[in-house]
Amino acid sequence: MRLAACVLVVACGCGLFQPGAATATARVRETRRLMGVPWTITVYAATREAAASATAAAFAEVQRLEGILSDYDPESELSRLSAAAPTAVPVAVSRDLWTVLAAAVAWRERSGGAFDPAVGPLTSLWRQSRRSGVMPRAEKLSAARRAVGPHVLVLEEPTRTVMLREPAMRLDLGGIGMGYAIDRGMEVLAAHGIESAMIDASGDIAVSGPPPGEQAWRIEVAAFGTREQDRGGETLALVNAAVTTSGDAFQAVEIDGVRYSHVVDPRTGLGVPGPAAVTVIAADGTTADAVATAASVLGPVAGLALVETVPGAAARFVSGVGAGRSEVRSSRWPARLAQPRR
Repeated sequence: MRLAACVLVVACGCGLFQPGAATATARVRETRRLMGVPWTITVYAATREAAASATAAAFAEVQRLEGILSDYDPESELSRLSAAAPTAVPVAVSRDLWTVLAAAVAWRERSGGAFDPAVGPLTSLWRQSRRSGVMPRAEKLSAARRAVGPHVLVLEEPTRTVMLREPAMRLDLGGIGMGYAIDRGMEVLAAHGIESAMIDASGDIAVSGPPPGEQAWRIEVAAFGTREQDRGGETLALVNAAVTTSGDAFQAVEIDGVRYSHVVDPRTGLGVPGPAAVTVIAADGTTADAVATAASVLGPVAGLALVETVPGAAARFVSGVGAGRSEVRSSRWPARLAQPRR
């Protein structure tokens, strides 16, 4: 499953930790491939055994959620729900799937449809265009758009059930599911007594308390390519926060002379024109993931307006390259670097 938006957010390595950090504290850093991308978890604990046990539990939680939220695995709960469309009666779903769907619908309303958990038919069609380099045929695009929008997905909160109203609809939580899994992983680490941790899901990052001897985690952010390619990169200092970037750095296609992102605008059915990227800082991964996706679709003006409504959140928009490069930032960038502990 590929839930993450295209990013380049690189957590600093050994240079992050200054001499004098508590030598009795064990540091464990482990990488596994989950949800279609590498996940790296770094934790500090009293002993290596405690750190390893907490890390293993967090990875297990992410793997469990992959079986619920994946739109690539035909046996996942999300895929089986999509396959049941249209549903004759409301369908009960697990607590995790309900939580993510409810958050996704809330962001759909808040973003005016720039974020849509029912965007699946359009993302599938756009993937074909990215492979072929040819724009979708008008009749196929029109058909896919009929299966997307607020009318196709209805949540019934009292019973925690879901109604799918279009036979061709398909749910896609690619703009929020990774962030939710990161948050759940951080909760598992906290339950194991870990106070200083970072989860990096191929660029979608969340951190808790700072490493021993440090005031914050330092995370290097670049909008396009490597920092050498993207002279606009910068380093953020974060505590109890999340950061993610949505853009076309690594997943883009040029059609008829126009560069398009893999991120699909649910309102048009096409990829967002680029080159462009937005980096969002928020209190949690779910929020950062969803806001970055919506803001990428909305663009700098409407996107920044959305970011300003999210308490504690901040964003930086970068578009163009070379002499045509431009950048705008929200009023709180680089945000409240130390968020209240969740």
